[in-house]
Amino acid sequence: MSEIFDGSFTQQEPIPEEGIAAAMNVLRHGRLHRYNVDVGETSETALLELEFARMMDAKYCLAVASGGYAMATALRTVGVKPGDKVLSNAFTLAPVPGAIASLGAQPVFVDVTEDLTIDLDDLDQKLDQANVLLLSHMRGHICDMDRLMAMCDAAGVVVIEDCAHTMGAKWGDTWSGRFGVFGCYSCQTYKHMNSGEGGLLISDNPELMAKAIMLSGSYMMYGRHDAGPPAEVFDQIRFETPNISGRMDNLRAAILRPQLDILMDQAARWNERYCVLEDGLKNTPGLTVIDRPNQEHYVASSFQFLLLDWSPVHIRDVITRCLNRGVELKWFGADDPVAFTSKYDSWRYADPAPMPKTDRILQSVMDMRLPLTFSLEDCAMIARIIRAEVSAVWQGHS
Repeated sequence: MSEIFDGSFTQQEPIPEEGIAAAMNVLRHGRLHRYNVDVGETSETALLELEFARMMDAKYCLAVASGGYAMATALRTVGVKPGDKVLSNAFTLAPVPGAIASLGAQPVFVDVTEDLTIDLDDLDQKLDQANVLLLSHMRGHICDMDRLMAMCDAAGVVVIEDCAHTMGAKWGDTWSGRFGVFGCYSCQTYKHMNSGEGGLLISDNPELMAKAIMLSGSYMMYGRHDAGPPAEVFDQIRFETPNISGRMDNLRAAILRPQLDILMDQAARWNERYCVLEDGLKNTPGLTVIDRPNQEHYVASSFQFLLLDWSPVHIRDVITRCLNRGVELKWFGADDPVAFTSKYDSWRYADPAPMPKTDRILQSVMDMRLPLTFSLEDCAMIARIIRAEVSAVWQGHS
């Protein structure tokens, strides 16, 4: 009898009890706004910023409403204006080009490799087209950051990192988010810390972080940002920077702080599950497992594989057969976007040029959430199901 998986691909683990207790305390005293504090009190949001900055070895941190808001704020602070061009990955999720377009700027898309990272050769050819790169570590895959930063520094291109899928990950000995002038993180439910929605922004640059704090809606209460730059940095920009409110509240920060304490333990658990899937799918005919370089220390909250050069008909057959056995695969190659799987040619506001190399990769990308509610045995079963169904379709069309 064929195995059927009956787990949920959208069910996350519960919020830690410490987070629930902290959230209840915020609800009881009612001071949800980050600047509404009692005498001598430091807000939950300010404490989260301090703790995240300390973990990431960053001078400054700002907690905001979402990862998308963090990216748009970072772009504004480095001077991106309407009509400017901004380099970014062709393989990413819609909030990344959306952050660029929200400023009236124009995304310039860069090809993707079979490792699902930005194509550095294509980037090298396009560095003269823009002054800023919004780099997406899409689905937790990190490119050769040493080469990328050397290229961008030589060309005078400012790098902002979208680390929505790489919180707690590293390239070499350096945290993801610490290469560029800003690192932007998401705390949406399917990310590495869960507050439903939320974002974090880190930097070592005092002037840029002061602008980000003013943009987030600090009014003249920037002194309550203990993970922010000193007050004198705000002397001029407080009169010149618009308020584009996007603050995080104390309720979400209270939920997140205990999750920060266990982040690296959670990362190890995700990676255990990833390795079980990886081992179970290696050497499956017609299926390509993503190569992970030794310098990359990933946090694998999702799993991807490629069905390179398969026809759409056969890919849909695999998806249907897996779904009939309880395994939900998402596909980035469909002509009509479904749920979050839109791609560069879906974002018509960006007026993208055709990208045949990227089209071949996107046509092949299979994507799957990897919640920690799955056991290692669950992951082994999922691998067996995918392997069997891919093999069956491959044998039928090869």
